[in-house]
Amino acid sequence: MKALVKFAKGPGNVGIREVSEPSPADNQVKLAVSYCGICGTDLHVYKDTFRNFPPVILGHEFCGRIVERGRGVSSVREGDRFTVLGASTVTCGHCVYCRQGEFMFCPERRGMGHGVNGAFAPYAVARPDQLFKLPDNLPDDEASLCEPFAAAVRAVCELTHPRLGDVALISGSGPIGLLCLKLLVAQGVKTIVLGTAQDKMRLEKAKQMGAAVVSNVTSQDPLELVRSETDGFGADIVFECAGAAASARTCLEVARPLGSFTQVGHFGGNIELNFDRVAFKQLRVNGSVGYTAATWTRMLKMLAAGNIHLADMISHRLPLENWEAGFAACEDKSALKVLLEPKAN
Repeated sequence: MKALVKFAKGPGNVGIREVSEPSPADNQVKLAVSYCGICGTDLHVYKDTFRNFPPVILGHEFCGRIVERGRGVSSVREGDRFTVLGASTVTCGHCVYCRQGEFMFCPERRGMGHGVNGAFAPYAVARPDQLFKLPDNLPDDEASLCEPFAAAVRAVCELTHPRLGDVALISGSGPIGLLCLKLLVAQGVKTIVLGTAQDKMRLEKAKQMGAAVVSNVTSQDPLELVRSETDGFGADIVFECAGAAASARTCLEVARPLGSFTQVGHFGGNIELNFDRVAFKQLRVNGSVGYTAATWTRMLKMLAAGNIHLADMISHRLPLENWEAGFAACEDKSALKVLLEPKAN
């Protein structure tokens, strides 16, 4: 089968390769991949700025149907649709984090798409405990966004706890920022979304998704904007979703005293901040990375209820062979979520 493979260390070294079609081992299932979304992690693996173990098939945001069960698997049926928690593919199972259900922090963890083979391919394998059955009302394309949506649920609902009456600010209008926006809007929280001149399309999307105010920080002072929208107090909760130093500095400035700051974006290196703002404003600071299995259960209940829809997050659907165009659209911010559709040979 043809798959998108990181075939050697170093920047680049990614391409379509002919690889062996996987067979499920004991306690595994084989899934026919419907769609797999391009994530920022895939771009980092491409650039070799995220730990990876080549040769490895990229891709981890996916859903599919079971086409084969390995020996010992009886809890799921062939033909059923699932989304897959690929981040827990390799864990030790006995460290303090694994025992708490916080597998993201297991020192031996390897996830699909960088540590083990992922889903930019017609077929992928996983264990039954990684499978989450899809509600009937969730189409395959939207279901491929379950993984990033789970990350947003973790940041907004499980770590930050917004309340009706809060004013929230999201700095960064990329996919994760907009997924956080959907959750805040669904809870009736007035939300301001900041972006740059390059984010014009994404800011327009944010407004369509229910943002109370959107702003291009290149041409409008975000501090003055937030003061005008909050009677001078500042935002109750802020989410840094851009992974940029200037964005983080803005978030610390616009958060009100006794407010909350949640770091969702990843900087990829050291940045300079006036961290005294945290002490002098007595801010509650959260870091958010990944999710737990319980987060995925919560996330699917939300989607099954039908109050949040993800179709408007999808800007491109491309065949696997057009992966370079998809990566480029993500890189230059002309896309929201790009889905690749692998086809069997």
